[in-house]
Amino acid sequence: MNSILVFGSINIDLVTKTPRLPVAGETVNGSDFFTAPGGKGANQAVAAARLGMMTHLVGRLGDDAFAHQLLASLQAAGVQTDKILRDTSTSSGVAVILVDEAGENQIVITAGANGQLNQTDVERLKPLLATATALLMQLEIPLTAVVEAARTAHDAGVPVILDPAPAQDIPPELYSLVDIITPNQIEASQLVGFAVDSLETAKQAAPILQQRGVKTVILTLGNQGVYCSTPSESFFIPAFPVQVVDTTAAGDAFNGALAVALAEGLPMQEAVVWGAAAGAISVTQAGAQPSLPNRETLAQFLTDVETRHGASLRNIRGVVFRSD
Repeated sequence: MNSILVFGSINIDLVTKTPRLPVAGETVNGSDFFTAPGGKGANQAVAAARLGMMTHLVGRLGDDAFAHQLLASLQAAGVQTDKILRDTSTSSGVAVILVDEAGENQIVITAGANGQLNQTDVERLKPLLATATALLMQLEIPLTAVVEAARTAHDAGVPVILDPAPAQDIPPELYSLVDIITPNQIEASQLVGFAVDSLETAKQAAPILQQRGVKTVILTLGNQGVYCSTPSESFFIPAFPVQVVDTTAAGDAFNGALAVALAEGLPMQEAVVWGAAAGAISVTQAGAQPSLPNRETLAQFLTDVETRHGASLRNIRGVVFRSD
């Protein structure tokens, strides 16, 4: 059976809702507090599994109560967890998240077990590559492990999808091992050295990343939409209008749905629509993994979009249009 592989972080999210995000040195009163399973690797694995795809997560948990909670949550979502190592030398990863009334967030991450991923974890990945349609990765784990996992998948002919988050510089050798890169505005700006905050600047940024070796660049531009540049085409998808509650897992929802759509043989344009729709759904609910849509929810959302525009998703004008 075909599967999606995710190599990445697993965190417990400690979330506080507040009227506005504090500035340096300021104390503000929170309105709600809750814990939720998170971590960009785990989020992407849950996003893909909830859409009906066999999904394996390779990562690490610590030796604490959070580990039991996180493992149970992944299994309940349908993620295959037999390649997750329990590391008794450290804690599980923790993310402290502030979310304001507009849905914007600030996040502080303590890596814990995520920071220990290395070549031995890549070895646990290798047996899964034979049936894999894609390897999803992020940057909440050591870059050396990311590079080695990408090289292993690349050598096995498995497409590599990299979400370069949190924002940081990428080793030059990694670019040529990546088939699809999916930065948001902040991450893209860091990678190319200028502000990527509009369709026009996205068009300028994408070729720079492709010249470094990436085949396809997908730039998520928040409430503006998504710009995609492949070796053969480029197009822009305006954002779906939704009421924003919490943007924490929007990128993870996007990547999971993108990978599932491509695994099912959909063309890139439709796969990006799936990703944009999943991301739009996720921001309407609080929490990371609790906000990720299942197959029925995504299908209904896409059907509603199709109904409103009176056309197939392959041909929606005003929702999808070419930019080249």
